[in-house]
Amino acid sequence: MQLFGKRVPAAASLLVWALAWEIVGQAGLTALFPPLSSVMVKLAEIVAVPAFWDALALTARTYVTGTAIAIAAGTPIGLLMGRSQVADGLLLPWVNTFTSAPLSAMVPVIMALFGFGETTIVLTVILFAIWIIILDARAGARSISPSLVEMAAAFGATRWQAFSKIYLWAALPEILTGIRLGLIRAVKGVIIGQLLVSVVGFGHMFEIYSSNFLMEHMWALLLVLFALAFLIDALLARIERRIEYFAASRSP
Repeated sequence: MQLFGKRVPAAASLLVWALAWEIVGQAGLTALFPPLSSVMVKLAEIVAVPAFWDALALTARTYVTGTAIAIAAGTPIGLLMGRSQVADGLLLPWVNTFTSAPLSAMVPVIMALFGFGETTIVLTVILFAIWIIILDARAGARSISPSLVEMAAAFGATRWQAFSKIYLWAALPEILTGIRLGLIRAVKGVIIGQLLVSVVGFGHMFEIYSSNFLMEHMWALLLVLFALAFLIDALLARIERRIEYFAASRSP
C-alpha cells in the first residue's frame, strides 16, 4: 500500500480502524460499540477462563473435521466435473443452487435429521465449505492444457494415474484458492452450527453474552474469530504464492 509516495504495511490500516473504534467508544455514542481498550481488557479476562479453552477445543475439533471432509470430498468431485461432461451436467445445477442458497435456513433440517450433537455442527461446516471448493477445483480441471491430457493417454496412464499425477497437480492453484475460501466460509458455518444447533462452544458463549447484553465480551470473542479467520486466510495465501509455478506449467 502506497501513501504519499511511501510504502506503508497493509496492517497499518488496522491501526487506523482501531483508533476510530476507540474514539467512537470513548465518545459514548452507542452502547453497541464499547471502547477497544475495554474490549481488550475483557479479552484478557475471557482467555484466562477455562470455559474459553473448552469452547475453543470443541470449535477447533468440529471445524477441522468438517473442513477435512469438505476438502477430501469436494476436490475430487470438482475435478471429476471439470473432466467429465456427464458428471458436470448432472452435478453443476445442484452445486450452483447450494452455492447461492441461504445455507443457514438448512441448518434446522440437518438438526432434525442428526440431532443436537457435534455431528450436526460438522455437517454444517461441510455445508458452508464444500461448494466453493468444488467450483474452484472444477475451474482448475477445465484449465488444464490439452497437451497434458494427450501426454497421459500417449503413455498409457490409467485414470487414477492421470488424476493423481496430472489433473490434481495441474489444477492445484485453483484448488488451493477454493480451499482458502472454503475455510473462511467454514468459520461462519461452525459458529452458526453452534448457535442454532447445539448452543455449545463459542456459540454458547455468544448466547450468554447477548442475552445479558455484555457487548465488551461479545466483541472480544468476535475479535478472536476474526483473528482466526485472518490467520487461516494469510497462511493459505502464502501457500498459494509458493506454488504459482504450477499455473504456468499448464500452458500448451
